[in-house]
Amino acid sequence: MTIPDATTMTELIEDCAQIPFAVTHPEHPLPQPRAAAAWHVDEACMRQVEGLDAFV
Repeated sequence: MTIPDATTMTELIEDCAQIPFAVTHPEHPLPQPRAAAAWHVDEACMRQVEGLDAFV
């Protein structure tokens, strides 16, 4: 079974209108994303890009 992709904005809107309310408004919403972990550039990373300016 294949479902064709919407080819017009009207078809897309009609497709989205058929999404069940329970899916678009879940009883328990997803939690907020976590904050990104801090990172730093170490010497090994710096060595990998040494001389890169010559190619840019």
